[in-house]
Amino acid sequence: MIVQKKWRKLSGAVLAVSLLLSTWSVPYRAEAADSAPTVVSQEILTTGAVLKKYVWQFTRSKKDVKVNANVVEVDLTNPYVKLDVMTGTENQFTRKQSVLGMATETKAVAGVNGDFYNTQAEGVPMGPEIANGQLMATPPYLPGFYSFALDKDNKPIVDLFTFKGSIIAKDGQSYALGGINKTYYWFEPGGEHSHIDGLFMYTNAWGQVDRSNDGVTVPTEILVQNGIVKEIADNGIIKMIAPKDGYILRASGKAADFIRAHVKVGDPLKADYQVLPQDPNKKYDASTFKMMIGGHTILVDEGKPSEFSRPVDDLCCTRSRTALGYSKDQKTAYVITADYSGDSKGLSMKELQQFMIQVGVWKGLNLDGGGSTQMVARPLGEMTPVLVNKTETGIQRKVVNGVGVFSTAPQGEVKELFIQAPSVLFVGEQAPLRFKAYDVFYNPVVDTDKITAQWSVAGNKGTFKDNVFTPNQPGISKVTAVSGQGTSTADVEVVGRNQLTSMKITSDNLALSEGETYKLPVVATTKSGKTREIPPELIQWEVLGIQGEVTNGMLKVTSLAGSTGAQLIARYDGFSTTTTIPVGIDKVWYDLDKEAVMTMPDAKPQEVTSSVYIVPDTNGNKYLELNYDFTQGKGTKWAYATMDTRILIEGEPQYMKMRVNGDESLNWLRAELLDNAGKIHYVDFARNINWKGWKQITADLTDLKLSYPIRVKSVYVVNEEIGQDERAAKGKIGIDDITFTYRGAVQQPSNSSVQLTVNKKAVTVNGKAMTLEQAPVITEGNTLIPIRFVTDALGGKVNWDPNERKVTILRGGKMIDLWIDNKDMIINGQRITAEVPPVIMKDLTMVPLRILSENLGWKVTWDGKTQQITLQ
Repeated sequence: MIVQKKWRKLSGAVLAVSLLLSTWSVPYRAEAADSAPTVVSQEILTTGAVLKKYVWQFTRSKKDVKVNANVVEVDLTNPYVKLDVMTGTENQFTRKQSVLGMATETKAVAGVNGDFYNTQAEGVPMGPEIANGQLMATPPYLPGFYSFALDKDNKPIVDLFTFKGSIIAKDGQSYALGGINKTYYWFEPGGEHSHIDGLFMYTNAWGQVDRSNDGVTVPTEILVQNGIVKEIADNGIIKMIAPKDGYILRASGKAADFIRAHVKVGDPLKADYQVLPQDPNKKYDASTFKMMIGGHTILVDEGKPSEFSRPVDDLCCTRSRTALGYSKDQKTAYVITADYSGDSKGLSMKELQQFMIQVGVWKGLNLDGGGSTQMVARPLGEMTPVLVNKTETGIQRKVVNGVGVFSTAPQGEVKELFIQAPSVLFVGEQAPLRFKAYDVFYNPVVDTDKITAQWSVAGNKGTFKDNVFTPNQPGISKVTAVSGQGTSTADVEVVGRNQLTSMKITSDNLALSEGETYKLPVVATTKSGKTREIPPELIQWEVLGIQGEVTNGMLKVTSLAGSTGAQLIARYDGFSTTTTIPVGIDKVWYDLDKEAVMTMPDAKPQEVTSSVYIVPDTNGNKYLELNYDFTQGKGTKWAYATMDTRILIEGEPQYMKMRVNGDESLNWLRAELLDNAGKIHYVDFARNINWKGWKQITADLTDLKLSYPIRVKSVYVVNEEIGQDERAAKGKIGIDDITFTYRGAVQQPSNSSVQLTVNKKAVTVNGKAMTLEQAPVITEGNTLIPIRFVTDALGGKVNWDPNERKVTILRGGKMIDLWIDNKDMIINGQRITAEVPPVIMKDLTMVPLRILSENLGWKVTWDGKTQQITLQ
């Protein structure tokens, strides 16, 4: 049998596959069957539908893995909830849309992606579709493609279906109808093109003028309205979308000959067709089905793993998955996704079978997965759905249809009011608080924004202006909203200095340039484990080493004259953190207007083609265009722009930047660097080229352990074998301004040496004898030293705040805050508890030596016999 390599995303290539089930995968008892998924949360979406989030931890190939999965359970006996099909945009095929877009448009409370489809064709499902009781697409003449349906009594069905139909002319002659709203495919077995000699119907649900014209057949099209032939385009197309009161027939070959011989304008024309079970012993009446959606292989039957009804080699490995099934008593439908993203490692097809069984599926099938897997759900009290899973590619792919969960309940009485507030607020932050409400059917109460509420906070821990809350002290603030008969109270955690464990300025990849502006988010972590950016207006900044200022979290560099870097200090409620940002040096290496490097195309395997051209943009700026064609060949494929490796890259750059004109192909963009030891290092610029237009992208080279000097071997595009069908097979990107960035060295304090002796005031600084007012002492096994004297001697700075009795130490980009008689210290933005606190002796601040030596980069030498301490 000859089939397209993969129905959902197909290249037009064909693949011979045996029909024998013995060559297909047979289920087995997987390691995952020995563990059970755990429900970590569940939320009612509407009456009769609940979202359960699962974590499944099990062993795969002797390694522990974790998979995050989502299951929407739908009560098929509840009259106020229904399962139906969502289609493209405005209920039309060929107009693909993300699941979130479809759910928002149709007002679904939840939804997942649906059927497989040919990505190189118009964008229509492979299988049948009945939406809202209307037949929109028919099954293909292909074995093993299962469908999910609900009959007139809302009973679920998972089974194989086929199609039978004919077009009957005025003279009584008829011709077989190949299907409704179908794109081209290849019959199995045999491999014949579906539209050769075929007659197909296209309704208003087909949202474009072109109807399956892939160049294999010449169409003759017939417009039929109200059962009358209105127009015939012999060897041509009718340039319109089919009307709502009619349809367009597409004929070719023998079917076109039938039209010429038996049909003319003005004739009545009859269409007779029906969807039937493939097993003639089954008596489903598909004409009364409420909904139907096509899928792929059956996965579960009678609560057990089923033999696969389709080959699953192209669905191999561990991927994101989407599935649909129902319970043994036929009262519950299960809408399922599993993620392959981050720490969630996806499922194999056999693992998916086990998961479905363990969550309650009696019979179920596979829906489209991989990069198409998307689940959305409407949070309780909200008006619109949100994405609840993590997609493989980081984007929400546009797909042809989906399964939606809909509420049919009327507006009911308010059941509950609840306050929406951030999990963490900061002292002085102005936070608009809102409340949401839902009714007895768990549907949101419309227009709560128009309902006024009286807001208050217990204990005068803040103020309200309308609904804007400004906390004035740390701790738990109990806020209350009252509206009519509804009352809601929420505890809001307000964070001050004593509730923080750390604070960090996010500036890891920055290198400063004069005149530029940089965003400096400050992220705090609380003792309760919550992390959040502090509102920039609450941060007090100090800028050292350069001329510049920070306003609302944005650093404006005025001048870098004579500077090697800036030390920035951020303070919130007395909690401080610091970072040092070096001055950056950018050197353009590849600019076709100025710094050209010989570049040649290359590709592998040999069936792949690539080319490079120098082209101008709209402004006349020249750039390199890399074209690739991955439609031929097997396995992972590469297209290269290879550079002249005789040209060395100057110095030891920390970053590599380039401007790239993206093509939204979702392919992988990388570079090869050849180091001085002859080793090739692979640099990831973009795991998915998911943008269109020019964009500067940066790669950090610091972790590559390069042997300098280095050379650029190539910039290239990769189409990996796994998920290959989900990415564009042909495309082109632009490459320009390859730049290397060198982080300047930040000047460090000069080396000094201090020698002290416990219980002795004599001290030497760089060999010069001096006398201390207070000698070092040992307290509870910890050596305390006079901090100001030592820090000054080693090139640091000490500040004293008498109001807080706080000492601040700055040295070489490091910072410590200490409070007298308090063991808690803030060291480079981290809260640390010392064994003993700083104390005052003879009006001098004495601090633990161990804390300073470990966090200021001092080298400490201890002579136990003489009790002498040497600090360098």
